[in-house]
Amino acid sequence: MSISYQTRYASSPKAVKKYDTTELRDEFLIDNLMQKGKINLTYTHYDRYIVGSAVPENPLKLHKIDPLKADYFLERRELGIINVGDSGSVEVDGTSFELGNKDALYIGMGNKEIVFKSNDKNKPAMFYLNSAPAHTTYPTKKVSLSEANKLELGSLETANDRTVSQMIIGGIVTTCQLQMGMTELNTGSVWNTMPAHVHDRRMEVYFYLDVPEGQSVCHFMGQPQETRHIWMQNHEAVISPPWSIHCGSGTSNYTFIWGMAGENMDYGDMDATKITDLR
Repeated sequence: MSISYQTRYASSPKAVKKYDTTELRDEFLIDNLMQKGKINLTYTHYDRYIVGSAVPENPLKLHKIDPLKADYFLERRELGIINVGDSGSVEVDGTSFELGNKDALYIGMGNKEIVFKSNDKNKPAMFYLNSAPAHTTYPTKKVSLSEANKLELGSLETANDRTVSQMIIGGIVTTCQLQMGMTELNTGSVWNTMPAHVHDRRMEVYFYLDVPEGQSVCHFMGQPQETRHIWMQNHEAVISPPWSIHCGSGTSNYTFIWGMAGENMDYGDMDATKITDLR
């Protein structure tokens, strides 16, 4: 079977204060994504969120994994997908959805057979996956990048001129709790999500992409007065607990996909921290 998974348990802020670099990366960095011919998943104990990828050279079927204790993957879950590779398709119980680069697809609870395909196995699609528990079924829906709700934020003067594309979010797609979107830093800008904030009512995962070869992103996490950092490469993800800030600065401009789940679905739900108060 071409599917593998790992489990990450929740860590308290008190414990994280004592982590060295290796421990911090082992707990929060997801660095096994986008492997050709495989589905790789990470099952987290933060809101039971699953992060993963599927890169089909030949069709790949999304099977259940043991932690779900379910008959099929989406028996009690919903799924969000964003394609960060070449063109491909996702077949949902026999209905095919074509996804170009940076197109998104929401799949509701109860769909039994999910199959990932590339239009050209030599130029495969690269499907980034986020999944959260669901309480009811909502319709499957594709959202192209052009259909996303766009927010122009920041400025070149503060090195955070960026475009936020809200894709799987209320007003565009009805979900139980999953939300996903994409933020693209414009040329000359490197900072994301400033001023930094936490939202204790939900967790979040960042997935970095479009990081040029030879460049990196320094991702900041931790409590606002007790921050830590993780150096990240292209196509790596990082888990952000509800008590942690989540922001970063790159050695070049880049893009990241944000995904989150929790009890509050208000995108503006956050407790901001002044830049000068960060420690």
